[in-house]
Amino acid sequence: MANSMTAFGRARTLSADGSKDITAEIKSVNSRYLDCTVKLARIYSFLEEKIKAYLTEKGITRGKVEVYIGVDVLEQRGIECALDSAAAASYIEALHRLRDEFGLRDDISVMRVAQNRELFTVKKPDDDDMRDWEDVKGALDGAIDCFLERRAAEGQRLIADVSKKIEGIRALCARIKELSETDIQGYSTKLCERIKKFLSDFDVETSEQRILTEAAIYADKAAIDEELVRLDSHFASFYEITSSPEPCGRKLDFLLQEMNRETNTIGSKAGNAEIAHLVVDIKAELEKIREQIQNIE
Repeated sequence: MANSMTAFGRARTLSADGSKDITAEIKSVNSRYLDCTVKLARIYSFLEEKIKAYLTEKGITRGKVEVYIGVDVLEQRGIECALDSAAAASYIEALHRLRDEFGLRDDISVMRVAQNRELFTVKKPDDDDMRDWEDVKGALDGAIDCFLERRAAEGQRLIADVSKKIEGIRALCARIKELSETDIQGYSTKLCERIKKFLSDFDVETSEQRILTEAAIYADKAAIDEELVRLDSHFASFYEITSSPEPCGRKLDFLLQEMNRETNTIGSKAGNAEIAHLVVDIKAELEKIREQIQNIE
């Protein structure tokens, strides 16, 4: 299964009792591993690890993922905001000391002091934790569904484009095979003629079989049949991997390394200028593929 690691999902729902308007957003970019951050109001911070685990359960295993949960309270139910009187008294005293010691303008007011949120504690019934999770999960499920749908769609577009490039490389390999067979046959003939001329110039005699053997040894060293066969096998593996239900990004990355290795070997063996140009074309296409599969989970 080829899912893109770049996507965005958003959903908005009301809580079961209609008291909260909840928004969930998920966005991600490519990353080697799963790197998840969750942003939500402090009162709901206890849900952070639960949200991360839930994303993994839903099949999100790679990418730099950011989750935002916004809760707009429409009607306050069962929540009490308490003042820490001792902390407030100490804080106000410190402000007065700051004012007097440095001759500052006195703008200490209720709203100024209230900006220090550490002076307040929000209390809610313990049994609200599960209710809060169910409410948040309602919006989160919608965002995840949208997110996964877009990842799958983008992943299919990536694979479709990569598949075209793979077929293009296959055509280049077919051309290389034709050139290689012709090149080796022609070179073997030229090599035999050169050996015979060299021996004749120095009045040295040798058997025809020995000359043919030397030519055959060269042909074997220069042959790229095995590399081409392995490349074709890698192309077949590409389609097997992308049709599997498992995440395929890492496997494709390893497979691409093998394709590059075989291509480099072909380039080092081939003495034909046209083959050398075709090898450069293949490597250029493989680099484009490498950049694309970095976005696949």
